[in-house]
Amino acid sequence: MLCFVFFHNLGGQPFNPNHSYMPRAMLDYTKTVLQKVSFDAKLFAKELKKAVSRLLPSEIEELKIWLQYFILDKPELQPTLLLIKA
Repeated sequence: MLCFVFFHNLGGQPFNPNHSYMPRAMLDYTKTVLQKVSFDAKLFAKELKKAVSRLLPSEIEELKIWLQYFILDKPELQPTLLLIKA
């Protein structure tokens, strides 16, 4: 019996059909949405709350890091960082 290892375009990681790659897609989607709604602090907070309820803990940690850099020059969004630290 031959065994083939398929490589998916995930940084050289072997493709595992039993592994879900959706969470990474959700994290990327979340960042895109947050960027698009960053003009409105209330809407940004609402989308951030949704994201925190849907992402995995490790993705939330990654989102925290991204958010800290994203809001550096956006003082109106800085209070939303508290939503993700809770």
